[in-house]
Amino acid sequence: MNKNIKLAVAGAVLALSASAANAGIVIPAGDWTLDISGNVNSFYSNYNAEKVATVNGGIAGSGADKSVNSIGTGLLPNFLSIGGSTRQNDIDVAFAISLQPGGDVGSAGANGTQNNRQAYLTFGDKSWGSIKLGKDLGIFASDAILNDMTLLGMGAGAGLGNASYGRIGTGFIYADWKSQVAYTTPNFNGFQATAGLSNSWNPTATGQTAADLDGSTVSATGASRGGANPAFEGKASYSFAVNDVTGKVWVSGIKQHVRLQNNTAINPDSDGWAADVGANINVAGLGLTGYYYSGEGIGSTFQFLDAFAASGKKRDSDGGYVQATYVLPFKTKIGASWGKSNLDLASGETAAANGALLKENEMWTVGAYHPLTKHLNLVAEYSNIDSKSQGGAKQEANSVSLGGILFF
Repeated sequence: MNKNIKLAVAGAVLALSASAANAGIVIPAGDWTLDISGNVNSFYSNYNAEKVATVNGGIAGSGADKSVNSIGTGLLPNFLSIGGSTRQNDIDVAFAISLQPGGDVGSAGANGTQNNRQAYLTFGDKSWGSIKLGKDLGIFASDAILNDMTLLGMGAGAGLGNASYGRIGTGFIYADWKSQVAYTTPNFNGFQATAGLSNSWNPTATGQTAADLDGSTVSATGASRGGANPAFEGKASYSFAVNDVTGKVWVSGIKQHVRLQNNTAINPDSDGWAADVGANINVAGLGLTGYYYSGEGIGSTFQFLDAFAASGKKRDSDGGYVQATYVLPFKTKIGASWGKSNLDLASGETAAANGALLKENEMWTVGAYHPLTKHLNLVAEYSNIDSKSQGGAKQEANSVSLGGILFF
C-alpha cells in the first residue's frame, strides 16, 4: 500500500478496530513491486438547520433549505492509488499516483467531481532518510486530520467538492494537498521529523463581491491558488509503545510570506504562520486524542482564508479538539469528540463593520464504527455544528449520516 493510503488507514485504525485493511494488491513487475490500493465509501446524510443566518466562513451553513437529504462521499474521499517501489544503486525509489472520483452526481446528467490529489516520487535510504518531490498531503496539521475519528465518516457534512468537511474548520485547519519538496529523517527509535517547501496559497476571503485580498478571484478551495513565495512547513513526532500502551506526540508548523493587495491600494507584504501540538494514546481499547493550534495571518478552516483584514493587518486564530474512543467487546468502536476553531478581528477592525465575518465554528460528534469484515466497515455518526459571526449571528445544524467504507 502506498504511503498516503497507509497514512489514511493509520488514521482510520484510530477510529476503528485493528481489522481495517493493512495491505493493498501487490504485484511483482520485474525490478518493481506495484501496489494498487484505495477505498470506496458512501453515506446517506440528513442535514437539518436549526438556525439560519449569514456567517461568512460558517461551517453550519446559511442556505434557505433547512432540511437536506443527500448521498455522497465522506471526509476520506474515494481513492484509487497506484504505487511502485524498487531499490537501485542502494537507494529506495518509489512513486504514487492517485485519483479521487466523487461519490455524488451533483446534478442530473453530471458525472460528479474528481480530484487528482497525489502524484509524487520519493528516494532515500533508512540510514539517511528520504526526499519527496511532488504533490501529496501537506505537512502542517496533517496529523490532526489523520487522527480525527470522522476520517471514516462525514462529520460536518458535504463541503469539499467530492468529500465532506469532517472536523476541518471545527478544531483544525485543513492540511490540503500541495506540491512540495520535503526531507524526512530516519526513524530514531520512534522519533522522526520532516521539513520542506510547499506551494504557497494566496490569501482569500469569504463574502466578498469584488476581488480577494490578492487581487484574484480564486476560491478558497481552488486548484490555482499559488502565491509568490513558497511556504516553509515542518513537523516532528515521537511514537512509543510500552507494554499495552501505545501513543504518539507531535508538533508541526508553517510560515509563508504573502503579498497583500485589494482594489484600491497595495498593502505591505506580511507573513502568516501557525504551530500546533497533539497527542494520541491507546490502552486496553481506549483511545484519547488532544490537539491545539494557534497562528497569525493563517485564517480559519483553510490556510489563509480570512487571514487578513482589508487594511493588511493579521487576524489571529486558534482552535483544537479532544476525542475519546472505545472498542466494545463485539469490536464496534464508539467515539465522541468536540472541537472549535476561533478567528479574531485584526487590530483596528470592529464587529460593527465586520459583523458577518466568522468568529467561531464549533462541533460535537458521536459515532459508531463497526468492522463487518476485514475490509468493510459500517459507520453511523451524529454531529451538532454551531457557527457564530463577529456580529452575534448564529448558524446551528444537526447532521446524521449512515454508510460504509471499504479498504483494499
